[in-house]
Amino acid sequence: MIVPVPAVEPLVGRHRSARRCRLVAVPAHVTVLHPFVPPAQVDEHVISALRAALGSVAAFECSFARIGWFGEDVLWLDPEPATPFQHLTAAVMAAIPDPSPYGGAHEVVVPHLTVGDSKRGSVSELQAAERDVRRGLPVRARIDRAVLMAGAEAADSWSEVHGFPLGAV
Repeated sequence: MIVPVPAVEPLVGRHRSARRCRLVAVPAHVTVLHPFVPPAQVDEHVISALRAALGSVAAFECSFARIGWFGEDVLWLDPEPATPFQHLTAAVMAAIPDPSPYGGAHEVVVPHLTVGDSKRGSVSELQAAERDVRRGLPVRARIDRAVLMAGAEAADSWSEVHGFPLGAV
């Protein structure tokens, strides 16, 4: 479950694809919840629950003005405000309680938009991407929908399963 951020794509898209990101078919986004329910278990009940949960959070404006790092492993953009993204995650987790964000690997989930990671590029390449991206900041974005995507480890295997509008302001 992601929130696509098309306004950021022109700035980060080339860096995401240059890192040979396995999710290259996935647009620039902030993750709401990953992993999610296995695709075979996504039925009308799940879709209905997601529609209600995501519709309970109003569409909002945000800005991507700062760059962050998780160690030297992941280069990311920091959404401001982050709270609405946290509300989306909480709403989805309340509606579909089985999945745990990032499989429970992180005690605190930090909303972020990944630019690249060291698994798919060197730290020096990521530092160069950071310098390039920094020149294009800030980027303002309207967040008004979330998307359920499914795919596998294979490149370009990801596709949209269902889109969900956020609630009215």
